[in-house]
Amino acid sequence: MHGADQLPFDRPYLLVANHSGGGAADVMTFVSCYLTTVGADRPLTGMAHPFGFGIWPISSFMREVGAIPSTREAAEEALRSGVPVLVFPGGDHEALRPFWKAREVDFANRRGFLRLARNTGVPIVPMGITGTAYAMPVLWRSHFVLPWLLLVPRLLGLKRWGLTVLGAVGSVALALLGPRLGWPSTAFLIWLWLALPFAYVPWVPWTVRIHIGTPIEASELFEDGVEDEAQLTHAYGRVHDAVAELVRR
Repeated sequence: MHGADQLPFDRPYLLVANHSGGGAADVMTFVSCYLTTVGADRPLTGMAHPFGFGIWPISSFMREVGAIPSTREAAEEALRSGVPVLVFPGGDHEALRPFWKAREVDFANRRGFLRLARNTGVPIVPMGITGTAYAMPVLWRSHFVLPWLLLVPRLLGLKRWGLTVLGAVGSVALALLGPRLGWPSTAFLIWLWLALPFAYVPWVPWTVRIHIGTPIEASELFEDGVEDEAQLTHAYGRVHDAVAELVRR
């Protein structure tokens, strides 16, 4: 982790980062680096998909690490309580992009984090993460086929699902057992392997680097009393470009 001294520890802030490798590698690496570099005495929370807070044991893990649901209400409550918030605007859309697009930053034009910063007046701190797309490489991001075909993602409220390298390799290995196990059993095991998150575990040894940039004050992005799309478009471009520059490093 580079640039931790840029974090404004005297007030809450939004830490805005890109997302790769299914998301788990980003979070695990950041938590480890933050605790080592900054320390546990400076609390920080992160926004996570709401579905995880209703499923045990994921819900217990989320609460133990101090995560909050990715809702405006939860984030505003944290910020107004003085706790900084980590947000990945691209969410699963960006986290599931193929690994050969690792250097691209894709927030999918999502601007909720900007409205959050405008409403609370907190600065935005850009952060670029590289390497996680190779630690858990994704081959295909599916918006419709996999979520509906595998069923489990849709039942969990997920609109996207990915085919990872580990998922593909595991499916081929299971298919080779078809003549011995019987094809119905093999097909069920392949479906189970692809539908559950086991194939999202980071498994490739790869260096992950985290770069934290200069805070951008809310007053630099928004005018008092002005709430229009042109202002959000300008703010979106500035924050996106700041994160992209850190990724290119």
